[in-house]
Amino acid sequence: MTNLSSASRSTRAIHAGQEPDPVTGAVSTPIYMTSTFKQDGVGRPRNGFDYSRSVNPTRNGFDRQLAAVEGAEFATSFSSGLAAIDVLLRSTLRPGDAILIGNDVYGGTYRLLAKVFVPWGVTLDVVDITDPAAVGHALREKDYRYLWVETPSNPLLGITDIAAVSALAHERGTNVVVDNTFASPILQHPLADGADAVVYSTTKYIGGHSDVIGGAVLTNDPAIAEPVAFLQNAAGAVPSPFDSWLDIRGLKTLELRVRRHSSNALELARWMETLADPDEPSAPLERVWYPGLESHPGHDVAARQMDGGFGGMISIQFGGANDDEKFANAKKFAESTELFTLAESLGGVESLVEHPGAMTHASVSGTTLEVPSNLVRLSVGIEDVRDLQADLAQAFAALGK
Repeated sequence: MTNLSSASRSTRAIHAGQEPDPVTGAVSTPIYMTSTFKQDGVGRPRNGFDYSRSVNPTRNGFDRQLAAVEGAEFATSFSSGLAAIDVLLRSTLRPGDAILIGNDVYGGTYRLLAKVFVPWGVTLDVVDITDPAAVGHALREKDYRYLWVETPSNPLLGITDIAAVSALAHERGTNVVVDNTFASPILQHPLADGADAVVYSTTKYIGGHSDVIGGAVLTNDPAIAEPVAFLQNAAGAVPSPFDSWLDIRGLKTLELRVRRHSSNALELARWMETLADPDEPSAPLERVWYPGLESHPGHDVAARQMDGGFGGMISIQFGGANDDEKFANAKKFAESTELFTLAESLGGVESLVEHPGAMTHASVSGTTLEVPSNLVRLSVGIEDVRDLQADLAQAFAALGK
């Protein structure tokens, strides 16, 4: 196939790793649902294919496709986002190493680090990762193997300057990993901004249809890629051929969907901001968190760092006379939407609503990462934005009933 290195991301998403089948000419990558492959002789696997835990043509196609879209030399896909994080860290960390994370990260990431890696002997420290001065101070106080970045963060949508914190980390010999799940490889390019590795839950925007669980690690550094690939095979947390095919299908339309997610979310965020007043208990909302709003503290960084949109995630904090009323309003709202389905996860074509403190981030309850009880997270889908606004409006109206 023609060299795609100079092609746009949308073109690479459709063609990279997706050559028509050489036997039949099938345009859609076949789903090679096989556990093993006939060998041409003892120890002579045909084209390197011997066993699907180690290598599978459908998974290879997705890895090449995702690497091309990300602009990475190496991509390794996994059976889930947490499997990707686990293998990346387990293959490159040793007991006694330390990792520095932000004070607003996905609850599953924190649970894996705090409940699995800390007992194994890894030190875990927390910093306001949106503040380069705080990050720099922490890095000078202690040696860290990794600086772990989520931007936009989950669920408070904090924005971290990837280039700035990467420069600080590299001065101290610390590698930087960016969980780019909320932005996707369309809107944000961490490797180009200085990160050493990128992780994804491909379950979210890359898959895009709420029908697959998957993850990926991408890097340009062989010192990271090689141990990750070895442990992927040794431990076996691989996606099935069908999962890989679903991710291939999703990635082909990622740019179109992400632009719609972003435009819908920006319009809804601007509207909801007109309902917010932190000083008025009778106002339905205290605050709207969306990096596309000029009121967001990370807006300027996001506008520079994100390419053509701010993503489809919005978090809102509810008002009330006291904390109990605020929580009750958040819960009532989350249970009152109709088009926004009450469910965990995000990034699908359909809109979702959830209460992070009781759902996706329950594992950080009682820690410094605890999520405000009046916070609701919206994953804005690609439906007609007028219908979505009408649904949110009737949910706000339900608060007074």
